[in-house]
Amino acid sequence: MSDEKNMLTELEHSNKLNVVLYWHMHQPEYRDLKTNQYQLPWTYLHTIKDYVDMVAHIENNPEARAVVNFAPILLEQIDDYAKQLEDFLSHGIALRDPLLSCLAMPVVDLPHKKRIKLINTCKRANKERLIDRFKFFNELHEMAEDGLAQPYLLDYYSPQFYADLLTWYHLAWIGETVRNSDKRIKRLSEKARNFNEDDRRLLLQVIYELVAGVIKRYKKLAKSGRIELSMTPLTHPIIPLILDLNSASDAMPDVELPEAENYPGGIQRSLWQLKNGAKVFEKHFGFKPQGCWPSEGSISGETIDLINSIGIKWLASGETVLRNSMKASELAHDHCIYHDYYYQDKDIACFYRDDGLSDLIGFKYSNWHADDAVANFVSSIEHIAEQCKDEENAIVSIILDGENAWEYYPFNGFYFLEGLYKELSNNEHIQLTTYSEFLDKKSKNKTTEAKNAYQLSTITSGSWVYGTFSTWIGEKDKNKAWDMLVEAKKAYDQVIDKGELTDTEYKLATEQLATCESSDWFWWFGEYNSSESVRSFDQQYRLHLSNLYELLGLKPPEYLSQAFSFGSGEPVMGGVMLPGKES
Repeated sequence: MSDEKNMLTELEHSNKLNVVLYWHMHQPEYRDLKTNQYQLPWTYLHTIKDYVDMVAHIENNPEARAVVNFAPILLEQIDDYAKQLEDFLSHGIALRDPLLSCLAMPVVDLPHKKRIKLINTCKRANKERLIDRFKFFNELHEMAEDGLAQPYLLDYYSPQFYADLLTWYHLAWIGETVRNSDKRIKRLSEKARNFNEDDRRLLLQVIYELVAGVIKRYKKLAKSGRIELSMTPLTHPIIPLILDLNSASDAMPDVELPEAENYPGGIQRSLWQLKNGAKVFEKHFGFKPQGCWPSEGSISGETIDLINSIGIKWLASGETVLRNSMKASELAHDHCIYHDYYYQDKDIACFYRDDGLSDLIGFKYSNWHADDAVANFVSSIEHIAEQCKDEENAIVSIILDGENAWEYYPFNGFYFLEGLYKELSNNEHIQLTTYSEFLDKKSKNKTTEAKNAYQLSTITSGSWVYGTFSTWIGEKDKNKAWDMLVEAKKAYDQVIDKGELTDTEYKLATEQLATCESSDWFWWFGEYNSSESVRSFDQQYRLHLSNLYELLGLKPPEYLSQAFSFGSGEPVMGGVMLPGKES
């Protein structure tokens, strides 16, 4: 009877359009690995707001399906935050994040410069959605602005002002699903002011529970088959550029490249990043990943070969990369390009982002009424379903940042996401699925579709952003950062070749090198981004490179003591997100 039921279910699904919602969660390494102190708070703030909300929406809808990607270095930091919060709450051991440490102070009494720094930190939130929404937080924010305009006022503000500002900042960053269900958060919000040490400790307890439990919640959903989890290389490097800086010219023939001809030992470093990323994934989730989101969807033919070599079954990238590769491979653009593709004779399946649909969520719907946005989105997918109705295994990929979009939505996207999962799950023309589930079903059904029908002989190297690597290379400051990294890698190689480091020293230096290879530093450099953001990441990058030299027993070059990128732009959404296509 169960076999008959399964056959009926598969028959019902056979004519539906396969749709994958693929959310990417990523934060770079914010720790100074020499001191283990956090430099920026974004890992735990996104955890208590976005990662907990995103998992709750799927938990609350049994029919919902999604693929979720966690950068391995993010998993390590979430785990580290859970441990330090437990150590503080249970044993009084000092917190290693400055913002959390202030929240935990019995009396928030700070010297003048730290008051300014604290206020600037607590301003880093979407004003419309996270500040203006809360009456008392907005009043505190206005007082803070007055204090920054006339700094002498800050010395007249009482410790209670700073305690309340800190508390409201964290309350604003609490996820909507938590705000709606946790009585402690409701009680603190209703109290509104004059928060004492016990109140702030209670808030820290909530933060600890959210951070400590979030990975387990995703793991549980994955083991029940309701989501699929995937990985990126360990510290989120742009693998095609690590392999070959010249790969940037595939999609940008006139690009100006760094002075360095290549990154030394690129193949070995890329394999190290991939293999160690898989190890961290398995450490936290208890099973091996089947899929990979190459950092920023960045691929090349050589990158696909490497990912295939470590046993990964599928990967994903951007629509423009697909269209460029189809043109280079002389593969005709038919009426429906929504398929799994294969590079030459490799077994690894490649899926490609629908830029239009993905960017609707990332950039457009935040200002729509949730019901209208969901209806428009579902209608767009139904149009594709009609367009691809004669295709045996059509699959649409909606791929985007799973953390940064929601602070631009009312209520952290609660009503949009709730409606999105509900409508997609119940639509007669749509089948929410995961990539592995899709491939397993396709294999089980022994589809007659010829694999070589969607075979790409050539991959035009690029990323999901514009189909190029322009976000990470080709601009003066980005190129200078690559030259700095190449020089540091050469110094690393020379010291390692001498064999003078202990095993522990070698491990620490190699982990520090991996942090320097992260894509995030290159993303922020250049005039396009704001001066505040560029200054912060410029400082982080130089810190990490300096630490690498010191771990190698070398004096850091003098230029690492001087900022080299400044920024003067005002990008959409603060620069944390970019669309798939250039406007």
